[in-house]
Amino acid sequence: MSRLFAAALAVITLMIAPAAFAAEAPEPAKPVDAGKFYSGRWLEIARLPMGLTDGCVAGATAYSPAKKGRIAVLDTCRDKTPTGKEKSIKGKGEILDPGTNAKLRVRYPFFITWDYWVLDHADDYSWFISADPKFEKLWIYTRKVPSKDELAALVKRAQDLGYDTSKLEFPEPLTD
Repeated sequence: MSRLFAAALAVITLMIAPAAFAAEAPEPAKPVDAGKFYSGRWLEIARLPMGLTDGCVAGATAYSPAKKGRIAVLDTCRDKTPTGKEKSIKGKGEILDPGTNAKLRVRYPFFITWDYWVLDHADDYSWFISADPKFEKLWIYTRKVPSKDELAALVKRAQDLGYDTSKLEFPEPLTD
């Protein structure tokens, strides 16, 4: 009986251990003013690689208020060049932490749901760094294309948040 118990305990430990040691994204650094943040277009400046975004450049996300306190989300990019064919997907966002407004869950077609946490942002809402709570995805967004120095500072901030920024992609941004 004790051998069976020990074997079962070992199996359970092996199943639980990876989850216990999985990295989690840091909590958002400060609240978000939903009216300022979740309106208008943001330019995708950097991201961790994902199969979904292969070939996507000139990425952008547009937020706008929707019914019942929701957020309409429109993610776009261009195929291979900033003048390439536009690809887009619409989602319905829900703020998960009313009052702080830094955690957004977006439901896309085909039962795809992603959580986005605004880990940090400029006080003037000129940039933000976003990630999923599983520490797997990371994005840097700005309202306008940043200078090289501004971009370096944003990458450093993402690194300070615990991300391996050596893996970041910097797709050609949308400039209009």
